[in-house]
Amino acid sequence: MSQTVYITKTSKFFPNEAVSNDEMEKHLGMVNGRPSLARRIVLGKNGIKKRYYALDDNGNVTHTNVQMAATAIRGLFKEGALSFDDMELLACGTASPEQLIPSHGVQVHGELGGAHSLEVVSFAGSCCTGVQALKYAYLNVLSGMAKNAVACASERLSAWMNSRYFQEESKHFDQLEKRPMLAFEKEFLRWMLSDGAFALLVQNKPAESGLSLRIDWIEGISYANSKETCMYAGGEKDENGKLVGWASFPQADWLSLSLFAVHQDTRILETNIVPLGGKFMVELGKKHNFTPDDIDWYMPHLSSMYFKDKILEEMKRLDFYIPEERWFLNLPEVGNIASASAFAMIDGILASGKLKKGQKILIMVPESARFSYSYCMLTVC
Repeated sequence: MSQTVYITKTSKFFPNEAVSNDEMEKHLGMVNGRPSLARRIVLGKNGIKKRYYALDDNGNVTHTNVQMAATAIRGLFKEGALSFDDMELLACGTASPEQLIPSHGVQVHGELGGAHSLEVVSFAGSCCTGVQALKYAYLNVLSGMAKNAVACASERLSAWMNSRYFQEESKHFDQLEKRPMLAFEKEFLRWMLSDGAFALLVQNKPAESGLSLRIDWIEGISYANSKETCMYAGGEKDENGKLVGWASFPQADWLSLSLFAVHQDTRILETNIVPLGGKFMVELGKKHNFTPDDIDWYMPHLSSMYFKDKILEEMKRLDFYIPEERWFLNLPEVGNIASASAFAMIDGILASGKLKKGQKILIMVPESARFSYSYCMLTVC
C-alpha cells in the first residue's frame, strides 16, 4: 500500500468575465420586472464582490456544467509529463448536474473527447461532493489501485437562479419587508451562488517541480440522523418539516411551487451550521492528535462572510481557536461555488506565494443540505 498521496497540480475554469454586485440582475433577470429587495440585504451580509456566471448579459446559457468541468480537467494536461492517456481514474462532484441520468461524471468523460476508457465515479449532493470526489481519488491512490487520479468539482448554479423560475411566486417576494423569512427561503440563495469548475491531479509522488500538497487524511460526517433538511431543491417541505420529492407532486405544481428552485430554510441554518462544524473539528483534533497551534492555514468554505465571526466565536468557546491571520479565503473574489469552493481555495493558496514546505493546511467544508461536513488535512511539500 502506498503511504503517501499528493495533490500535484490544479486547474480552473471560470465562464465569461467576473460579474459585480450591480450587474447580477442583468444576468439572472428581475422577478416580476422589479429589482430584488432581497439582493441588497443578502449582499450586505455575504461579502461577495465578484462571481462568475455561465450566462451572458441577457441570461442566455454560454457553458454547461459538463463543458466547464471538461475544460478544467484539460488544463491539468496542457503541460507536464502526464497526458489524458495516463489518467487512471476520474471522480467528479457537483450540486448542479445537467440531468438526472446519466451521471454527471460520465457526461464529463464523454465531453473530454479523445480520453480513453477508465473508471469514472460521480458524487451528487451539495457542497461536500467535491471533497468526496477527492477522497475517492485519494483512497484509490493510497491503496495502490491507481497511480494517479483526477478529482473535479464544478457548478452551474445559475441554471437555478434565473428569474423565470421565480415568477410564479413573485407575490411572496413582495412581502419581503413584512415577512422577510418567507422570501428568503427561496430567494436567499439567488444572491449567494455562482458558477465555475476546478480539477485536482492526485498522484503517488510529489510534482517534479513546484509545491505539492500531501493528503494526510480526509474525514466526513453527516448529522442527518438528528437534523431536518435545511437546503434543498426538487421538493418541498410538508407541514411536519419532512421533505417531499418532486415526483410526489403533480406536474402543474413543479412551477407554481418553484420546486426546482434552491431553497434555504434560514430558520435552522444559523442554529446548526457553525456549532456542528466546531463539534466535528474538536473530535477530529482528538482522533488525529492535532491542536490549533499545529495549523498554519485554515481554509473554511464559507457560504457568506457573515459566518466568519460566528466561527471565530465558536472556536473561542470550544478552546480550539485558529486566529484570523492564519485563515485563507477567496470567497469575495470568486463567489460561492458550492462543491468547487474548497478546490478554489486550494488553487488560490498554491498561487498566492504564501506557502512554505512543512506547513499544515486544514480545510473545512460544511454542507447545510442536511448538515454534513468534510475536513481535510494537507501538508505542503
